[in-house]
Amino acid sequence: MVVAVNSKTKSVVLALCKHLSLDPSVFPPDSLDSDIKSFYLNVTAASGRVVNHSDEVLKWVAFADTFPVALDESFENLKRLNDDLSGKSVLLGSGLKPSEADVVVFSVIHSSVIKLSDENKEKLPHLLRWIDYIQHKLEFVGLFEKVSLHKPGFAPPVAKPVAAVEADLKSSKTEQSTNKSEADIRKDKIKAEGKSAGDKEPTKAKAKPADKEVAEKENEVGVSLLNIQVGLICKAWKHPSADSLLVEEIDVGEAKTRQVVSGLAKYFRPEELTNRRVVLITNVKPGKLRDVISEGLVLCASNEGPITVEPLLPPEGAKIGERVSFSGIDGKPEDVLNPKKKQLEKITPHLFTDDKGVATFKGIPFMTSAGPCTSSIPRATIK
Repeated sequence: MVVAVNSKTKSVVLALCKHLSLDPSVFPPDSLDSDIKSFYLNVTAASGRVVNHSDEVLKWVAFADTFPVALDESFENLKRLNDDLSGKSVLLGSGLKPSEADVVVFSVIHSSVIKLSDENKEKLPHLLRWIDYIQHKLEFVGLFEKVSLHKPGFAPPVAKPVAAVEADLKSSKTEQSTNKSEADIRKDKIKAEGKSAGDKEPTKAKAKPADKEVAEKENEVGVSLLNIQVGLICKAWKHPSADSLLVEEIDVGEAKTRQVVSGLAKYFRPEELTNRRVVLITNVKPGKLRDVISEGLVLCASNEGPITVEPLLPPEGAKIGERVSFSGIDGKPEDVLNPKKKQLEKITPHLFTDDKGVATFKGIPFMTSAGPCTSSIPRATIK
C-alpha cells in the first residue's frame, strides 16, 4: 500500500531514511514542521556516513524547500528543472548511484509530477527520463506511487543472417539473367555459334562463395578490431581554442597517461570528470583536434532531442587498463585502426544501451572482470 505523504518534510525524511537505510521512527511526527534543510542535515548526520554537504547539494535542498504546492506554479519550476537536466543525467554525481540531492528533489516534486496530464509530461522529456531512472534505481516501493511513463518501442539493430544474404545474392543473379533483352540473347547465341569446336573458352576465376564474402565483411566490422579499455581521468581542462571541447589526461595502465580530446564541454565541467572512470578506444589513430593531440576516444551514451551525453561507466572493481570483452566474440584488435577503411564508422551503428542501460554491441554486453559497463541513459546510442 502506498503511504500518503502529508508534507514535503515528511516525504523527504521517508525518502532519505530509505536511501540511507535508517528507521524513520527515530524522527517524531511532531518534529516534521522544521525546514527541509534542517532535516536533511539531521538525517544524514544520523546515518553515520560521510555525506556531501557542498554548496551545490544545499542549493538543491533549498530548491526543494521552496518548491510550490500549487500545480500551475509547480509546473513552471518543473520546466526549469527539465532544462537543467537537458545537459546531464542526474542532478549531482556520476549517475552510478543517485545522490542525496537527487533523492531530496525527487521526493518533493513527486506529488506534482504524478498529477501532470500526458500533454504536460511530453513537455518535460529530460525530467521524466530522470524520474524514471530514480524510481527504478531506488525502488521506493510503499513510499511513492510509481510515475507511469510512455516509452517508445525500441528494436536494436540486428545483423542480417548469412542465409538471408545468400538468398539475396541468388535472387539478384536470377533477376539479372531474366532481365536480359531479346537482343542480348540473340547476340550471345550468334557469338556462341561463331566459335569453332576447337576454340576453348578462357578459364574464368571462380567466384567466391557467398558465405566467405559475408565472413570477410563481418571481420572488417567486428568489434574485436577495437581495443576498448577501462580508464581513469586523472585531470581535465578546457580546450584552449574550442569552447565545446575538453582535454583529459587518462590512465589506462600504461607507463604514461594518454591525452584525449572530447566534445564534453557542454555537458560536464572539468572537475566533474576528474577521478571518473571511463571506457575508451585506445587504438584510434592519434591526431590533432584544434591543434591539441588526442590519443583515444571516450565512449559516451547519448539520447535524442536536446541531447544528453554521458561517458560509459565501468563497474566498481574493474581494473584500470583492462580490455573490455564481448561474450562469443574473439579476435585481436588492430594495432591502429585504418581511417581509410572506415572501420569505426561501420561498428558504432551497432553500439547501444539496452532497456537497463547496459552497454552492448549487437545486444552483447561490454564486459569487464567486475561486470558490464553501463549508463544511466537506457536505449541510447554509443559513440
